[in-house]
Amino acid sequence: MAYDGIKLKNSISIEKLYSIHYFEYMSDFKFPGETHDFWEFVCVDKGEVSVTGGDRQFVLKRGEIAFHQPNEFHSVEATRGIAPNLVVISFGCTDPAMDFFRNRILQIDEKERMILADIVIEARRCFDCRLDDPYLQNMPTKEPDAFGAQQMIRLYLEHFLIHMLRRYSNPMILPKSSLRPLPLKATKKRSDIELFNRVVDYLEAHLGSHVTIEQICRENLIGRSQLQKIFREQSSLGIIEYFSLMKINAAKQLIRTNKMNFTQISEQLGYTSIHYFSRQFKKVTGMTPSEYASSIKAMADRKF
Repeated sequence: MAYDGIKLKNSISIEKLYSIHYFEYMSDFKFPGETHDFWEFVCVDKGEVSVTGGDRQFVLKRGEIAFHQPNEFHSVEATRGIAPNLVVISFGCTDPAMDFFRNRILQIDEKERMILADIVIEARRCFDCRLDDPYLQNMPTKEPDAFGAQQMIRLYLEHFLIHMLRRYSNPMILPKSSLRPLPLKATKKRSDIELFNRVVDYLEAHLGSHVTIEQICRENLIGRSQLQKIFREQSSLGIIEYFSLMKINAAKQLIRTNKMNFTQISEQLGYTSIHYFSRQFKKVTGMTPSEYASSIKAMADRKF
């Protein structure tokens, strides 16, 4: 008997990619707006922004995403003196399933957040340009780019849209026979994620302090080896390395709010000296704090 095989059909196909951006805006940034004949969405990673979409105006907060349909005028600006971080992706897709996203403001879940992170990672492997230039209209590719990077971007983006459409359209209802305790491995995985999130919240609350692994373990009732293992599994970083990265990200946001000088930022985040802060900042970002501030300000001050 011959095998016929099944030709897999597509429900959402990305036909063309126009841009992938991860923005770190100044607190006074304002993008005057534009229209184009393809889809775009903006998702807030940190802070909040005021968004115009057609005749609507609304505030997007952390974890919220707004979709702009083709030919819809849209603009964005920082609000309330907050320096926001945004993911903005524009793409061509003519599938009828995209009607679901018209005029939609949705909340992403943790799975979708991870997919967006994967898209940004692949974009950095694929494109030979900065991802934080709001006025960049064409993204040159690296020659050669990482094997499969362009395909992975398309697959991740299609996965992201399908996952979100499914989650909002067809909430999963398990039959009664399936309502039984999770297997031990699944329960442990969920427990590890909850513990990871709890410790991250703890670190967020202690960004201005110098904390040790012993202190983190003691105040979160967790063993040192278990803590390190969970952070390696969930973030691919050691906990102190993760905490250092959190501090630098907080420093970047404070620099963009333009309300403190570098010494004040250093003190607020618990660094022992401005020199140590500068060294750590450059180690993570590849720029000194002043170089970062000049770069972001120059980007924000550019005009069409």
